[in-house]
Amino acid sequence: MVAWMRILTVGLVLLTCFASPAVAQKYPDRPIRMIAPFPAGGLADVLARAVGDEISRTLGQPLIVENRAGAGGNVGADAVAKAEPDGYTLLMSSAGILSANQFLYAKMPFDPEKAFTPVSLVADMSILLVVHPKVQARTLAEFLALARANPDKLNFGSPGIGTTGHLALAYFMHAANVRLTHVPYRGAAPSVQDLVAGQTDGTFDNPPTIISHIREGRIIPLGVTAKERLPLLPDVPTIQEAGIPDFEASSWFGVVAPAGTPPEIIARLHGEIAKAVRQPAMQRFTHELGARLVGNTPEGFARFIRDERAKWGEIIRAAKIAPQ
Repeated sequence: MVAWMRILTVGLVLLTCFASPAVAQKYPDRPIRMIAPFPAGGLADVLARAVGDEISRTLGQPLIVENRAGAGGNVGADAVAKAEPDGYTLLMSSAGILSANQFLYAKMPFDPEKAFTPVSLVADMSILLVVHPKVQARTLAEFLALARANPDKLNFGSPGIGTTGHLALAYFMHAANVRLTHVPYRGAAPSVQDLVAGQTDGTFDNPPTIISHIREGRIIPLGVTAKERLPLLPDVPTIQEAGIPDFEASSWFGVVAPAGTPPEIIARLHGEIAKAVRQPAMQRFTHELGARLVGNTPEGFARFIRDERAKWGEIIRAAKIAPQ
């Protein structure tokens, strides 16, 4: 009996060893679904479709983008967290879902540290600090002097509580030791509309939302939150250059799969994404958005997520942003 059990155990191990390469070889044999957990036309949706168009050609199967918005991306992310870990359901995740939402929502439908397997960071995007022309500051130094002389008097809009714009504002106030009044909106569009109209004094937002207003002089850029200047606006200094050391924040988007997805499938998907982000068409497209393509390894992406989670957890606690 013992001998038969040993034979059976060895057989199962061998079967598993031979099965994994077979799974990878036939994957994919049907369409893949990638969930963009925000409304159509947003950055997650745009990047999901751009990446999907590229990798569907090399994978030989359609990649269908499905928009599932709600709860700061948690609704769509939850659908992926609960999907079969077979490589046929993926998530184009935002920074918030993987690094900040667990500190902002009292009840999370999934554990972001355990629910997903990272595939690749696709792109990151600078955030811009901009103000209305009525604000008597044309450099970050002038703005800091004005803000410190008038605590809580300058109103800064954001797309909503817990959004990247809100978190960048909280981070900035903490790092620069200034007090600004946060005005949350329901989305980036109304926030920017009120800024352009002079109803608020400033905001932190991504280039695609505000670049046209900057070029037409309706709002004034004072700083870039990334390590390097933005090629679209080479004369605008980084916030680090302007005097706040080590300040860095960005919007980023990456592909993850449900936890337990076979490593051979993760490796295949990463390889295709890495090739996609090197394509000239993708490079041109994201340059116009003010984004930087990445395409790092699953291991590199996992380390990046851990670092971002620790950073934003500390910032949210320091800013005393209460979970909703």
